[in-house]
Amino acid sequence: MSNQNKERVSSTDTLPRTVTEEIEKATLSEYACKSTDSKGRKVYEVPCDIRTDFQRDRDRIIHCNSFRRLKHKTQVFLIPKSDHYRTRLTHTLEVSQIARTIARALRLNEDLTEAIALGHDLGHTPFGHDGERTLDQLFPGHFKHYEQSKRVVEVIEKNGEGLNLTEEVIDGILCHTNATAKTLEGQVVKFSDKIAYINHDIEDAIRGGVLRQEDLPEEPIRILGSTKSQRITTLIKSVIANSKDTIQYDEVTRKAHDELRKFMFENVYFAPRTNAEKGKACYIVEFLYKYFTASPEKMPELYIGFARQYGTERAVCDFISGMTDDFAVDYFKELCIPKSWSY
Repeated sequence: MSNQNKERVSSTDTLPRTVTEEIEKATLSEYACKSTDSKGRKVYEVPCDIRTDFQRDRDRIIHCNSFRRLKHKTQVFLIPKSDHYRTRLTHTLEVSQIARTIARALRLNEDLTEAIALGHDLGHTPFGHDGERTLDQLFPGHFKHYEQSKRVVEVIEKNGEGLNLTEEVIDGILCHTNATAKTLEGQVVKFSDKIAYINHDIEDAIRGGVLRQEDLPEEPIRILGSTKSQRITTLIKSVIANSKDTIQYDEVTRKAHDELRKFMFENVYFAPRTNAEKGKACYIVEFLYKYFTASPEKMPELYIGFARQYGTERAVCDFISGMTDDFAVDYFKELCIPKSWSY
């Protein structure tokens, strides 16, 4: 081997990326998805000298437009006046924090876990799950936010080029709600999503006067804890203690978690006070859907192109689901509210 080739091999072996990959092989669990075991991207790219493929995916998600828009999308409470209510962005960050804690403790791939967590809600509609349900009722196929999140990273982002993420990240994003992800890292995000939203939604509901602390069901609170921090800690500890080649709780914790989740659906997510303005929000989504399906040329050029390629109704779903709450309200006002006239 020539000196030049020896120098090239030596340089490659000491790249920050290859050092990280070797650390993963030496330290991660046998059940973890190592960066070097990734099934790769749909379109091949030359590896980065500094970052592993999963680190690159995380960075692409953080820097994309859809991620920034999450700060103005509803979590539970529509267009809240207080700065302390969660938005879709703060929810995403809390999911990421919980998921990384679990992944680190189980010696799973923290970078893969973080990328999935940060991308899991990119396809969420304005006005939370009410916007999602409205589009699902209107769209001839069906509309689910987790499928739309996959579509965002594969098709919509970067002006229709997509982010070209690895197969493992896309799978984790798609499977974070109902299905079981192929990697344990994706399964961790699914658990972390529920841990996050149930407990931070309790806090927001109490702040908003929808719940009182004493309204919470006695048995789950006894098992999981009386404060948000205690409950999250209990759930995280249960996952860590009971997971090996699959992610799971112990049976007592699982039952307490499921009972608390059921309580939240019955007393918060579908409560009259929480839903007081949601009929109006659903009407806005429905109005915009019907308006743009009748006049697709009124959409931005990107979505006009999508209409030609994927069909008008699919493109309208893409456009509306990408809107923030405020953007949807302002667009509705622009179309429906007369402007003052002067001469």
